[in-house]
Amino acid sequence: MDFEKLANVTRRLALEAGDKIMEIYNSDDFEVKSKSDESPVTEADEAADALISAGLAEAFPDVLVVTEEQAASHSESAVNFLIVDPLDGTKEFVKRRGEFTVNIAYIENGTPLRGVVYAPAKGRLFYTDASGQTVEETGEFAKDAPGPVRPLAVTTPDNTALMVVASKSHRDQATDDYIAKYSVKDMTSAGSSLKFCLVAAGEADLYPRLGRTMEWDTAAADAVLRGAGGKMVRFDDHTDFTYGKPGYENPFFIAYAPGVELKPAS
Repeated sequence: MDFEKLANVTRRLALEAGDKIMEIYNSDDFEVKSKSDESPVTEADEAADALISAGLAEAFPDVLVVTEEQAASHSESAVNFLIVDPLDGTKEFVKRRGEFTVNIAYIENGTPLRGVVYAPAKGRLFYTDASGQTVEETGEFAKDAPGPVRPLAVTTPDNTALMVVASKSHRDQATDDYIAKYSVKDMTSAGSSLKFCLVAAGEADLYPRLGRTMEWDTAAADAVLRGAGGKMVRFDDHTDFTYGKPGYENPFFIAYAPGVELKPAS
């Protein structure tokens, strides 16, 4: 894989998809449909998906693209592949809360090597550069050339006073019970894959997720986290988290800054 090209193409496609999403977000009304699993899907999901899929197919014609909105891709597999969630946080989008993201990742041998996460309503753009270092870009987000960036690195946690981030739409008692095992200084909630980015940026130490997710929900943000020195492990046994699993389904997981003393699942 040409990582320089990958970084440029995925960054541009994420920004273009973000523009498309914001056009619909700022319109007076948009249609919300239900998928077979009862989760919502909007015309913004579909428009962003079409744009990103076409752009990736043109730039990387020999690489499998798996995307949330194209069910046929969910039965395909490859050792190395691109995986897309064109609009993560559809519930946040529908409620006009702004905490939704565009996600594009490249997986190699089960590991998310590169990723871009763009939160268009928040004006935050996170990605791994050609070297694999995670940066947050500031400025005008010009499509043809990156603006100023700052390298991101996870914090050095204080296990007596951790900052924990949890889901806005998917908090439950099991999650709260697990978080209660830690000495927590403060908690914040965020929507979509932004939770990973807060850990990557040193704005949180720990993000446990005890709920169903799919690989396209996590891959790009996992790459962003890893490129900032963070880790993501399975919740049950703290082993490495991998991609390309059957059906692209995830187990429960913990994303964290190394140095957090992880508590057992039970």
